Order: sequence, then structure tokens, then C-alpha cells
Amino acid sequence: MEQMTFAQVAKRFSDEASAWEYVEALRWNGHPVCPRCASPDVLYLRPIDGNLRKTRTGTATYRRVWKCRSCKRQFSVLIGTIFEGSKIPLRKWVMAIYLMVAGKNGVAALELQRDLEITYKSAWHMVHRIRAAMSNINGGGKMRGIIVADEAFIGGNPQKANTKRRKTLEANHSDKTPVLTIVDARTGEIRSQVVANVQSNTLGPIINANVDRLGSILYTDSGTQYVAIGRRFVNHYTVNHTEGEYVNKTNGASTNIVESHFSQLKRSIDGTHHGVSPEHLNRYVREFDFCYSTRKMVDGERGMQLMRQTEGVRVTYRSLIAEGPFASGKRRIPPGRPGPRTTGASSPHPV
Repeated sequence: MEQMTFAQVAKRFSDEASAWEYVEALRWNGHPVCPRCASPDVLYLRPIDGNLRKTRTGTATYRRVWKCRSCKRQFSVLIGTIFEGSKIPLRKWVMAIYLMVAGKNGVAALELQRDLEITYKSAWHMVHRIRAAMSNINGGGKMRGIIVADEAFIGGNPQKANTKRRKTLEANHSDKTPVLTIVDARTGEIRSQVVANVQSNTLGPIINANVDRLGSILYTDSGTQYVAIGRRFVNHYTVNHTEGEYVNKTNGASTNIVESHFSQLKRSIDGTHHGVSPEHLNRYVREFDFCYSTRKMVDGERGMQLMRQTEGVRVTYRSLIAEGPFASGKRRIPPGRPGPRTTGASSPHPV
């Protein structure tokens, strides 16, 4: 998927065969391996009529099936990836991935529903599976060098709430969700995590898990929660935003790189998604982490990177429902939206 427009992507993957061959080439590079026992001794099972194979219900399918000579089990390139178990055509998955990596402000499920001509429920499940693959980029070990850390609060504007809601927010200070972000200033890699609060004992373990403190310098603002954390680094430099300082002239410390990321994140959530529940916010945050960390790649390269990260990731619809706000009874299920099946009928579900 070199640098192409969406029209070119749609033309290249106009049929299922091209999409299957593309995914196989990216995952196996011409050397198929059994995803269950990792044996390279596999055999391609050609369709009986030489053209298309059929499912048990008699429906024609482009699915390319292989058989492992070691474990004697059949498999396809979709096994063990975010595509496994999906009935959506693979070419639509490829186009959805291209749309998500090419859009700076993200893609809403409703937009994919219209563009790919699928149901909202399928589009919602699809984007969360793709976001799960995007979060796979953070498996490269601990950061080292100049590390910039800061936090932001994501949520609605209390001033725009109704009177009863505003009084509740004033009593509880805020219902916004805090997000901690850590950036490697040298490589540009960024990692974010939704946190319960911004206290030192909450932020410290997350920073320690992602950063090699003995070989790093920490840049933060003048928040007191970073004082104890910074003592464990080689050096800890701060900027005082309350005095209008955004770059420390003495040591060059700055948090501007994180602030710019937060600015893009908030604009995208507000403009594209309009609102995100705290239960799913971490998935959206990881999506923009991926886009920021790969910002120097062209869209095609970013798409191929994401396709390689689809392996080893499974997100079931049931798990998404269990984590959402409707499962906890925080919101009424709106009519016309997909949701968990109940006895005798299917109920709608959230964004």
C-alpha cells in the first residue's frame, strides 16, 4: 500500500482476491506459517472447481485456505488477527484501515458505515478492533533519553451543562478524565494512558514501566506530582506555565511537544467523535498515539505498519459491550443503536 489516494486504494482492492493476496504478502512475505504450531510445512488447498470455494451454507467465498502438515489443521491468513471471525469482506477491512491512518482527525464509525456500506454495529466493532492493533506499537521496550511528560483532562465543558448537572460538577470539581502522556523527544514515540487521578503515586508506576529512569532526563511542568518522580531520573527540569514560561532558557526544558499532541487529540475527539465515554477513552487515545508516533511516514507506509500489527490482537464485541457505559447502567440505550442481544430481541448499543 504505497502512497495512494482513497480512489486508487478502492481500485486496487476492488475484488477479494487482491485483498487476500496483499494481506498474505504482508504477514507471511511469501512463506506461509501455521499460526497454531508455527510450522512452515503447509499446503495450499485449492478449490475443487478451480475458481471459488463455498461455505457450508453454499455461499461463494474468496477465502484462501491452507493446511498444516504438522498439526493437521486448516487455517487462513486471518487466524490470530483482528480480522478473525469477521464476515465483512477483507477488501473493506483494508479500505477502513487506509481511512483511519490517512485521516488526521480520525474516522467516526458512522462515517465508515456510510463509506463501506455496512451496519453501524459492524463499523463500531471494526474501528475498535483497528484501534486495538494501533496500540500494538508500544511493545518496543522502555524509552531512554530526554522524556517529556504531561497530563490533560478530556471531557465536556461544565459551563455548557444544564443547571442540575452543573451543580453536580461543581460539587465534584470535574467529571473530566485525566490522561497521562509520555514522549521520547529523540524518536518522537508517544505513549498515553488514561489514569484515575494525577497524583504522584498514580503517575509514578506508569512512567517507571515505560521509561529507563537511570538513563533519562525528565521534562515536565512545575506540578508538584512530578517532584518525587523526577528524583529517580538523571535530571529533572521543569517549566513554570503559571508565570508564562513555556521554554526554560537555562536548560531548554519544554512540554510543547506534548501540548501540541493534546491539542490535536481534543480537537479530533470534539470535532469527529463529539464525545467519548471514559470506558473507551483509552482506545481513542492509543489511536492518536499511533498516528503521532508514525507521523513522518506517508499514509501507505503507515497503513502497512498497521497491517503488520494486526497479528496477535483479538477484540470481541462482547468484551467491548462489557466495558462500555451501557453495561454499567450509566446511560440509557438510545433507539436504533446496536447492542448486546437480549432474550427474544436485539438491543441497540453505544458509541
